[in-house]
Amino acid sequence: MDEVAGAIADPVRRRILEMLKDGRLSAGEVAERFAISRPAVSRHLRVLRQSGLVRAELIGRQRFYTLDPEPFDALITWLAQFGRPSGWEHRLDALETEVYRARRERRPTTATGSSREEETA
Repeated sequence: MDEVAGAIADPVRRRILEMLKDGRLSAGEVAERFAISRPAVSRHLRVLRQSGLVRAELIGRQRFYTLDPEPFDALITWLAQFGRPSGWEHRLDALETEVYRARRERRPTTATGSSREEETA
């Protein structure tokens, strides 16, 4: 997880990952999208490859890179503990609480089996 976090700490590497999310690219295609030198892009690709976030495939004289999202799993799991539940989760929790409260109020309250519904009828 530390290696993945270190790899994505750099904005160039994050941008490369975003590009590879859409599909396989050659090293040249990746490099031409940056204003930095090709050797610098190659170093970023090497870091991503060593962290396991990208795979490289040599076809002829070209090296193609593809995203491997599996190493993100441990980091995503770790980060999830710090996330806040969405607004819908709060509303669904409130609905669940109301359903339980309504069920509890409908239960028979005496030993004779009468319930609140019967009392109100």
